[in-house]
Amino acid sequence: MHAVRLSILATSISLLLACAAQPEANPQPESPEPAEALQEALTPQDAISPVKAENVASGELARVDAMPARMRAAAALPSSPMSIAIPAPPPPVYREIANRENYAEITPNAVIVAREQPVSTFSIDVDTGSFSNIRRMLESGQLPPADAVRTEELINWFDYGYAPPPSLEQPFAVHTELATAPWNSQRLLLSVGLKGYQVDPASIPASNLVFLVDTSGSMQSEDKLGLLKQSFGLLVERLRPQDRIAIVAYAGSAGLVLPPTSGSDKASILAALNRLEAGGSTNGGAGIELAYATAQQAAVPGGVNRVILATDGDFNVGTVSIDALESLVLAKRESGVALTTLGFGRDNYNDELAEHLADIGNGNHAYIDRLDEARKVLVDEMSSTLLTIASDVKIQIEFNPNVVAEYRLLGYENRALNREDFNNDKVDAGEIGAGHDVTALYEVSLVGSAATQVEPLRYAASAVSTPSGDELAWLKLRYKPKTDAPSRLIEQPIRRDAQRATPSARLNLAANAAAFAELLRGDGRLGAYSWRELQSSLQAQKGEGDPAQTQALLDLVTRAASLQATGR
Repeated sequence: MHAVRLSILATSISLLLACAAQPEANPQPESPEPAEALQEALTPQDAISPVKAENVASGELARVDAMPARMRAAAALPSSPMSIAIPAPPPPVYREIANRENYAEITPNAVIVAREQPVSTFSIDVDTGSFSNIRRMLESGQLPPADAVRTEELINWFDYGYAPPPSLEQPFAVHTELATAPWNSQRLLLSVGLKGYQVDPASIPASNLVFLVDTSGSMQSEDKLGLLKQSFGLLVERLRPQDRIAIVAYAGSAGLVLPPTSGSDKASILAALNRLEAGGSTNGGAGIELAYATAQQAAVPGGVNRVILATDGDFNVGTVSIDALESLVLAKRESGVALTTLGFGRDNYNDELAEHLADIGNGNHAYIDRLDEARKVLVDEMSSTLLTIASDVKIQIEFNPNVVAEYRLLGYENRALNREDFNNDKVDAGEIGAGHDVTALYEVSLVGSAATQVEPLRYAASAVSTPSGDELAWLKLRYKPKTDAPSRLIEQPIRRDAQRATPSARLNLAANAAAFAELLRGDGRLGAYSWRELQSSLQAQKGEGDPAQTQALLDLVTRAASLQATGR
């Protein structure tokens, strides 16, 4: 197929060259020579512009005009008796463009035998970027690559309506639930939900924000810089007089577009945003350096000090390696300035870099695929996005091997911690913002269940044949009320008799979001559970909880099922 496409394009150019070589009749000195104009259009670059073999790779089909820009301009010369005859262009030629989007490799969590390894430890995650990025791909008719699917981010995109704690004395409330897994009636789902203390937006401390905007050439499209300007504009409208905004732009070099400016001067802030134009290469390291320096100079003691980086992540000059950029952000976070990353665009989107920088910068990562998502992240969830109420939040669950035979954590693969990391305050973990909720799901098989997946070891101690004990597991959470404060511990049991006969609407939604992720990844962890069964589950759930959230998930499930059925 590629050879046929190349042949068509080569034939078209040969015809044009032949026409350019034909003699002209009655040349008129006062008129530009069409043949010369066409010859000028056919530069060496044009001659090699057809698809090269090394550029042909699997990916999204993109239209390539049959003729280069200047060739099309020459072909558009006014016709006259003196003009050469320009053959009609061939049908549109399509080529496969290499997909340069970058995702960190994910190795799915294994099924763990509780008797061999009863303790599970991980850092909480408040990112949601994977959900909206996958939505963008599905709506463009493309199934996402498996590594773009982070199960916990699909689960945590939704609002589960957990009750918040009554005060900041304990900055988040803990909610657990146990019910049958929808994809296997012999297994259970254990849900652990955290809800951050809800802060009145009017009482949020003064904010010192630096918008760090990628204005490189790769950002020159409406779904990138255009959408970025609109998104930041939504946040600007919510600023108060005590808030300050600065804007740093970076391309080949970094520059201060707007010094720290009061939120009361919205006109100046919006005007500076609207002046941003894309062009040049991408020196992200220089931009990050300048943004942090600007934030530190205008720092508000006890306030919200944060850099908000908006980019497609395509850093290509200066500090370009992920390790070097992570080291830079790691050094800068000690200043007390957090980093939020917002991803934009397609084809060259560097998801791995955007997510890792936010994790290391004590911030969060979101992907903006539409203005509604920007409103959700920067307006509706502004307090949870900007105001951190608990740092280095870690979860550790010890399963009772007399009750639990096996368990599997759904997602959080890149948040796993060693058992000893739980009590080590020097080990970094996730942050929770005001009003934020976070959910983690475990798939659990009880002792004696017919659904266990791992054969017992020949020389292991004899397993208990029937469940015994009142506790299914012991839950521990550790957090710091402030970044530099000693950690605090919360502990509570998860009882066997807490199992519900029917799951709540919130657990149904979380389970369906997890099943969506597992089916997209195609790991086979759900057994024979199918897209059709997931669709049926969501249809039945429409009368529960938030219908709009259920419908949003159902729409994506329907798209994904259709694309997979057609092999796309």
